[in-house]
Amino acid sequence: MIFGAHVIVYSKDADADRAFFRDILHLDSVDAGHNWLIFALPPAEAAIHPHDENNVHELYFMCDDLKAEVASLRERNVSCSEMQEARWGSITTVQLPGGGKVGLYQPRHPVAIVRS
Repeated sequence: MIFGAHVIVYSKDADADRAFFRDILHLDSVDAGHNWLIFALPPAEAAIHPHDENNVHELYFMCDDLKAEVASLRERNVSCSEMQEARWGSITTVQLPGGGKVGLYQPRHPVAIVRS
């Protein structure tokens, strides 16, 4: 029985990105040994989109109020791209210290996550 999902974010500076997830995003974690942190993620959903290539994956965090979340991140000196509007929601990207990016969006579509 599947009980969860494990997401991997590849980084040129994994230590800096782990610190970002811990200190800026305030995600709980466990140490798998040698400061190899594995982070608890918020409830998740998976979408399967058509693409010309396989093995292309993206990570997006979801929020209820994108403008407020971006303002909070900017107060912590986190760089976000300009917010874009799409039919399915409002979106930005968050710059990670290791050079990569993750998405952050406020969905307008029904979500599969059961919230209490």
